[in-house]
Amino acid sequence: MINKFIANTMEAMAGIVDGSTVLVGGFGSSGQPYALIDGLIEHGVRDLTIVANNAGVACSGLARLLEMRRVRKVICSFPRSSDPRVFGELYRRGEIELEVVPQGTLAERIRAGGAGVPAFFTATAAGTLLGEEKEARVFNGRTHILEHAITADVALIEAWRADRWGNLLYRGSARNFNPVMATAAKLTIAQTQHVAELGDLDPEVVVTPGIFVHRVVHIPYGDPEPF
Repeated sequence: MINKFIANTMEAMAGIVDGSTVLVGGFGSSGQPYALIDGLIEHGVRDLTIVANNAGVACSGLARLLEMRRVRKVICSFPRSSDPRVFGELYRRGEIELEVVPQGTLAERIRAGGAGVPAFFTATAAGTLLGEEKEARVFNGRTHILEHAITADVALIEAWRADRWGNLLYRGSARNFNPVMATAAKLTIAQTQHVAELGDLDPEVVVTPGIFVHRVVHIPYGDPEPF
């Protein structure tokens, strides 16, 4: 019987090693898998490369992971969020690497990784500092730069509902990066607010099929289920 539910976040982290590249879902606090990040901290791995929309806020979630010196490099779109105190201090001291990627390009690099597309050309960032030292070609009279796909060892994501096969639904803006990240990692771990019985999820509305999900942890919180 297929059952991808794991008892707790620590067990869900089994097999993650130092030096891993980790995709972390979320847009600000929306859809960010805080419980899984805490599990990753407790697991104790170091020298991580984190791929996320931002570099953490205040001193929780990703910021706490950075503060504990577990991260070697951050690939993100917004390193300076509303309260970037942890990342800012680490970066000024030269204790962390940063690769800034435009938000749409970041999403497409991850999507391409999940789809098996090794690289693509985009006009975004052409002619800017972010496009320097990258291969450029002209298409239809406009300069485009080559961007490489992103894949990872692990993806940590958050869902609204999940069944034991790992089929996932998301709610509103919490959907953000989570679906593309689920496809681009060797190991995808999801935390879900609600649990659905097998067969209760309409296949037409499932966003992430269970084939992309390896482990699920139930972290109950939030409003009652809307459907």
